[in-house]
Amino acid sequence: MKIFTSHFWYNKSQRNGIFLLGLIIIVLQVLIFLDAFSSDKKIATENPEILAFQNQIDSLKAVEIESRKPKIFPFNPNYITDFKGEQLGMSLEEIDRLLVFKKTGKFVNSKKEFQNITKVSDSLLDKISFYFKFPDWVEKRNKQGKNYTNSEKYTSYDYEKISKKDVSTFDLNKATAKDLEFINGIGEKTSERIIQYRSKLQGFTYQDQLYEVWGLKKEIAEKVFEYFKIIEKPIIKKTNVNSLIFNELLRIPYMDYELCKMIFNYKDEVAEIQDISELKKIKDFPLEKYNRLVLYLHAE
Repeated sequence: MKIFTSHFWYNKSQRNGIFLLGLIIIVLQVLIFLDAFSSDKKIATENPEILAFQNQIDSLKAVEIESRKPKIFPFNPNYITDFKGEQLGMSLEEIDRLLVFKKTGKFVNSKKEFQNITKVSDSLLDKISFYFKFPDWVEKRNKQGKNYTNSEKYTSYDYEKISKKDVSTFDLNKATAKDLEFINGIGEKTSERIIQYRSKLQGFTYQDQLYEVWGLKKEIAEKVFEYFKIIEKPIIKKTNVNSLIFNELLRIPYMDYELCKMIFNYKDEVAEIQDISELKKIKDFPLEKYNRLVLYLHAE
């Protein structure tokens, strides 16, 4: 015990110092607990600069939210699918009512008739009817203000038959962009891509070349084939493969850099291609491209 006694023995002034130090520590702890050191000064939110900055942030948020919303393009409401209907805000019951009506072989031909069939609310109708796109003959009839009873409604056969009058041709190689927009699911941009690709090929020789159009879904292409056919095949001027330089051959449709290199390496070996069918003898030659390439190439 004598070992520890010397360490805890203090004179009066030392004891007073320790007591004062302890008191200071306790006071500081209390002040911290009461958040006495926190500033009561608040930022003036009514400051014009802060308000302007907040408005700018709110505007950017609104733009971002709007950009994330799915874009809606003009469409024929008769062809609304379950997925499309949900995007528009329709309930499953409202979509089902439209599908059941279509199974009877009839079509809705106005905004009012669409609402009568589907039972959508006025607010939703006002929101989506702006994008409704009926055939020209329907719009013309609606402008004339004619009223049709249920017995006078057009069947699906009549609807398509009358709509076809707006199409100038059903030859896929002569159809205009507007003609192609007759197909539900093909808009202005898609029809232009089809026309541009057709020009690149100098015309469609095979029907399945339509599947090669960038961004065109297979099911939409199949809808095209229900109406448009290759009636007249294009007349394509073939080029002698032996007379082309590398860059000229590379510009041939269906040609790519690696294939072009294969052909030129083969030409170096044989000096000259005698028959275009020799292309199939080239090692690793993509045979699925042969029928396409011979539309543009020959050997002599």
